[in-house]
Amino acid sequence: MQLVVLFIFIGAIIYTVWWLQKKKIVITDPLPLKLKEILAEEVPFYQQLAEDKKTVFEERTKQFLTQVKITGVKTIADDTDRVLIAASAIIPIFNFPGWQYRNLHEVLLYPDSFDHEFEQQGNGRNILGMVGSGPLNHVMILSQFELRQAFTNKTGKNNTAIHEFVHLVDKTDGDVDGVPEALIDKKYIMPWLQLMQKEMELIRDDQSDIDPYGTTNEAEFFAVVSEYFFERPALLKEKHPDLYALLLKIFSKPPSGE
Repeated sequence: MQLVVLFIFIGAIIYTVWWLQKKKIVITDPLPLKLKEILAEEVPFYQQLAEDKKTVFEERTKQFLTQVKITGVKTIADDTDRVLIAASAIIPIFNFPGWQYRNLHEVLLYPDSFDHEFEQQGNGRNILGMVGSGPLNHVMILSQFELRQAFTNKTGKNNTAIHEFVHLVDKTDGDVDGVPEALIDKKYIMPWLQLMQKEMELIRDDQSDIDPYGTTNEAEFFAVVSEYFFERPALLKEKHPDLYALLLKIFSKPPSGE
């Protein structure tokens, strides 16, 4: 009887491995030939890095593109789009060598905004990016227009692609709750929770320049202020020093461009 159970157990393992291999997305798209040039022209975070760090960023961008498929839906995901998506993925975790997005297999690029039913036409299309769940687990959806706009606007505090990748970082510990336990030291969790509530109240009272979408919940607050942290670090430090200091501890060290 024990032998039969053992055979069943081994068979289940073999089937699971086969099934996972069958589901695995095979990426055949060649790496962008002008990857380095695109980073140099379009990505401020990369521009401010020292030369040796730029090389590391380039290699990690390439690695991402060999592991995550990027698919245009009713649009073409060109090399610039692919590099900008990969850069957005690397920016939040750049200070964590070896970090990989094991909870992401594919990024779907839509031309513009979409609704909760993933419709790209009609009213109610106010979504610019989302991390999928259910049938779309391990999938991210991004607006192509918003992706490009975020990198074109050099003075903005928003970047939807970075926002969504921060959600994935947050999700690493199992919960998208605004507390990235994979990054933050335990002694900073309570101060972070308290500061989040304080800052969210200031936003609600119209006493903050942080995007009001950050008051939706703690997860959205974390993603919104992370956008601000990476897009306009010096401004965040000036206007929200306590928030900047804790984000600095979460993301390890000052972001490039400060």
